Amino acid sequence: MARVTVEDCVLQIPNRFELVMIAAQRSRDISAGAPLSVERDNDKNPVVALREIADTTLDLDVLQNALIKSLQKVAEADEPEEEIVDFLATEQDLARDAAAAEDVGEGALSLAEDDEDEEELIEEPGDQDLIDET
Repeated sequence: MARVTVEDCVLQIPNRFELVMIAAQRSRDISAGAPLSVERDNDKNPVVALREIADTTLDLDVLQNALIKSLQKVAEADEPEEEIVDFLATEQDLARDAAAAEDVGEGALSLAEDDEDEEELIEEPGDQDLIDET
């Protein structure tokens, strides 16, 4: 029975290697408790999986995606969306601008302190009178 089933499945999935991989995935799903879409008829899980593929009672894209996901060693990392990347860039620019404004503000304060020191020196009349008297 399995030989006839494989020949029927090749009509659905022309690549025999892909057929074997997808049928094995479906067989593992059946072993894990997935509901059957055809009668078991006292067949083993791989034969049932091949019969399901031959009868096109399954969505092959779903099986293929499940196979790919099961073979992946590392989970796919989601790439940040462009809006988030733009937001982060804008946020970094704002932080850089704030730091630059803070540096300028500190420089302005030091200049203001220097001006105050100069005014104090000029405002003292006693020193000015001593210079004029000599």
